[in-house]
Parts: sequence; C-alpha cells; structure tokens
Amino acid sequence: MRANFRMQRLFVDADLNLGRPIAADDDQHNYLRNVLRFEDGTDILVFNGRDGEWRATLSSPSRKKTELTPVELTRPQPAPSDLHYLFAPLKVGRMDYLVQKAVEMGAGVLQPVMTQHVQGKLGSIDRVKANAIEAAEQCGILAIPDVRELQKLANLLEDWPQDRRIIYCDEGEATNNPVAALKSIEERKFALLVGPEGGFSESERLLLRSLPFVTPIPLGPRILRADTAAVAAFAVIQATIGDWE
Repeated sequence: MRANFRMQRLFVDADLNLGRPIAADDDQHNYLRNVLRFEDGTDILVFNGRDGEWRATLSSPSRKKTELTPVELTRPQPAPSDLHYLFAPLKVGRMDYLVQKAVEMGAGVLQPVMTQHVQGKLGSIDRVKANAIEAAEQCGILAIPDVRELQKLANLLEDWPQDRRIIYCDEGEATNNPVAALKSIEERKFALLVGPEGGFSESERLLLRSLPFVTPIPLGPRILRADTAAVAAFAVIQATIGDWE
C-alpha cells in the first residue's frame, strides 16, 4: 500500500492502539497547533516504527496539551530493511544530507565508522536519529533505521559476521562499471561502506581487499563526493541486487 502524502505525518514513541489517546510532546504540540494551526478534529498520520501507520485525530485536554487518538490502521508495519550503511562522518551539513538520503534509499542500519582520513565529526547520535526520523516522516517510510554508535573501521571489520557481504566504493578499480561485481555476489545480506571526503588510506584499502567478505566496486569514471557516492551506490545496489530488482 502506497503512502498518503496529502496528510501530515508524525513519528511518535508511544505504542499505537485503536482508540487509545497518546500525548504529543511539547515540540509536536507547538508544531501542530502553532505552526500548522491544526484544530481539534483534524486527522494526521502517525507511526512509531513498530505498529504500522495510523490515522489519528487531534484533541486538546488543555490549552497547552495535544492528544492524538488512533482511529484507523492505514498501513501495516513492513519488515525492516536489512541493508546496512557504514559511513565515515562528514561535515555537519553534508552529514545531515547523507543520513536523510540513506534512509530514503532503504538503509535499515546506520553505522558510523572512524577511518584514517575522516575530516568531519559525528557529533550527537541523537542528531543522526532526528535526521533519520525526519526523512521517514517526509518520505512515507514506516521503519526507522537502527542508529549505532561510532566504531573504528578495523574494530568493526574484526568482529564482522561472515555471512553479510560488505560492498565498498573504491575509485581504484580497473573498470568504471559496478554491475558485474554486484551481480557476482551470492549473499542476500549486504552492507554498503562509503569512505570519508579524503578517501580510504592505502592501508585501509589493503585491509578491505584482503577480506573474503568484502567486494570493491567502482562508481563510474568521475570522482564523487562522499555524500554523492553514497546515493549513487545505493541506487546501483538496489537496482541490481536489492529491493528494486
């Protein structure tokens, strides 16, 4: 069932059950009442990443409080995406964009990794989560990605499950076309790894290429910025071996 983009969508933490009111937090109350100027009886769509999407009706138990009462399940909760996204932190503006686009492109896990040439800072994990939720609200996505704590690349690789293949973007490939390498992958569990703005170091490239569960891919004849490379890589993966296929 396709998303309804004509109605306002809102993420909530509470469990969603028919007829059981939930309280909007202060920021949501201000947004709904003072920014959007919604009145009692207005319907919006709410989701929590667990219980599907519901049409809910606004009401006011007091002047400073808003309640949302689920009245109809509009979309059932889908299975979460199993595509992991491993990324080096970027500068703040590009980082926000990167997280939002990763969610739109189907990332189910967001795993920041520290590499040798990182130029940005991760900042707050809460900011990453907020960007992921905002992207889900705007794009009709019901499953909120699992946002994990920053890890060093070497430590992450040391404990990596062997049945999940890492596809990493490497501009040093002899060819420009990633399709053949992707179609040769037999595993059905993937992770996409995109490096920092300064690229992977030579020692990191050697480490990645030495691991049996890693597949390097090129992304065409042009050098892409890290955030652009992520979108391009997601698109080609989803189109060849992912959920676009």
